[in-house]
Amino acid sequence: MKSVGEALGLRNRLLENFENALVSDSDDVRQGLMTVVVVGGGPTGVEVSGTLAEMKRHVLPKDYPELDFDLMKVYIVESGGELLGPMSKNAQIKSKEYLEQLGVNVFLNTRVTDFDGKYAYLNNGEKIRTNNLVWAAGIKANFIEGLNPEILARGGRIKVNRYNQIEGHQNIFAIGDVAFMIEDAYPNGHPQVAQPAIQQGKLLSKNLPRLLRGNPLEEFTYKDLGSMATVGRNLAVVDLPFWRFQGFFAWLTWMFVHLMSIVGVKNRLLIFINWLWNYVTYDQSLRLIIKQKSPKAED
Repeated sequence: MKSVGEALGLRNRLLENFENALVSDSDDVRQGLMTVVVVGGGPTGVEVSGTLAEMKRHVLPKDYPELDFDLMKVYIVESGGELLGPMSKNAQIKSKEYLEQLGVNVFLNTRVTDFDGKYAYLNNGEKIRTNNLVWAAGIKANFIEGLNPEILARGGRIKVNRYNQIEGHQNIFAIGDVAFMIEDAYPNGHPQVAQPAIQQGKLLSKNLPRLLRGNPLEEFTYKDLGSMATVGRNLAVVDLPFWRFQGFFAWLTWMFVHLMSIVGVKNRLLIFINWLWNYVTYDQSLRLIIKQKSPKAED
């Protein structure tokens, strides 16, 4: 889910499965169409799981009153021992509590080993009946032909020095998710979020002219501006460099930060009004399925 189009595609797929569940005469088939397994316990996995659980409670029963939503289960499967691994211990504990309050089945220290379209198979021998598997466990970088495979780290990330130069090369650089840079505070590399990429890009734009002029380069040091994740309505966790908190105020903070990131006062106002309406009414018009228009066949 890396773009708006992919997010719409995921929503369309889920809604189409609910439409198919309406006309199915088998409880097993209906359960598979309605149940969702989210793989990965990072911010994306936690937020998607929480959203689906709230949809099950407040939105989908109004859109699909003929369906028995006791059949719908939401699972989140994380290979590590905690959710939101890069965040604080309090955030990890609270996010798990919040998801369980919403009815999400949380599986820790568990991996999905296979998915055949009907069952998600776990490494503990269990299997989950589902037609919907959402991958939120990260991605593997594409290998670039010509590079030495020995400079690759976990997930296909490329080892770089503190100037973002690829090991063994002076004029080839990598930044962001694809770059594996070690600092004292980040022995396993920087978190794969937007801020490291933005900060590395800004520094590299200054270092390139220095390199061309033969001047010393400036080392990169990551400045952690904080992390946050929303779990559900009035439920969020926030880790700032100077303060860590959870709950309703954290949810308001998450809303404010994301609202301020919207370009334009008019857009912010319209989105705020839309959020306020959704908060009061739970009406999100989720039944609307948006698809790209198919190109006409040529004669």
